[in-house]
Amino acid sequence: MRRPTAGFEVVTTRAGHRAVLDRQTGEVMHPVVSPQREAEQLYLGPARLRDRLLQDNPSALCLLDVGLGAGSNACAAMRLAHELAGRARPLQLYSFDRTTDALMLACAEAHAQGFEFDAAFCALARELVERGQVKFPGGEWFLRLGELPQSLLDVPAADVVFWDPFSPRRNPELWSVAAFQALRQVCASGATVHTYSGATATRSAMLLAGFAVGVGPVLGGGKRATMAAVDYAVLENPLPPSFLQRLQRSSAPFPEDAPSDALQRLAVHAQFQAL
Repeated sequence: MRRPTAGFEVVTTRAGHRAVLDRQTGEVMHPVVSPQREAEQLYLGPARLRDRLLQDNPSALCLLDVGLGAGSNACAAMRLAHELAGRARPLQLYSFDRTTDALMLACAEAHAQGFEFDAAFCALARELVERGQVKFPGGEWFLRLGELPQSLLDVPAADVVFWDPFSPRRNPELWSVAAFQALRQVCASGATVHTYSGATATRSAMLLAGFAVGVGPVLGGGKRATMAAVDYAVLENPLPPSFLQRLQRSSAPFPEDAPSDALQRLAVHAQFQAL
């Protein structure tokens, strides 16, 4: 039985996994594979989160979880930090969203098992919603409710970013040049950004915002995700110069707020000069 809560609804995908549907946008969070598997394959793995937590570094690793949603990406990151607690650097996890309703729905007793959430995580989630921050073995979890980019203003320099809001079609303001410029300003040297969108306009927006941009892991249907980085050398599969030709062929090469000379700016982008 599907039970609606404050605009969200738990549904079963065609693959048989539990997921949260946003009834306003009509979009399903993690629609292809199970939420925890997607978190591992699309975010934790490509970000090399385990290796980065195990680095010999006295400072905490700051992870921005943009698009908290039902909490699957946050849960996966916290589980890893908990597993490594005592032999790794602590994790500072900042989750961003407009609401925690989807998280609370997924953590409800009737649904938690379907999302692979244990009682400890659900208790932490409820405390996070109540207090705005909570400690867990291996780190600390912070909640930032509100609109981006304003909610990015009071966070430490980010080492890793999971960019997982609703799609560019439904939430275009978070896939704009301005949004990625705001993100770039809070990224530390060596930071990487990981997102499911492989749209040409997403990649061009990131480039225009000052990131180096590459191709991420394969998604369902053979599509490829995107990885961006502050430092070009970090990218394993950077976009080649032929991306500039793709821009000229594309029917939607840039986001709406791209400058009129966007193509000329990208032609002299440091990434393509380095190749």
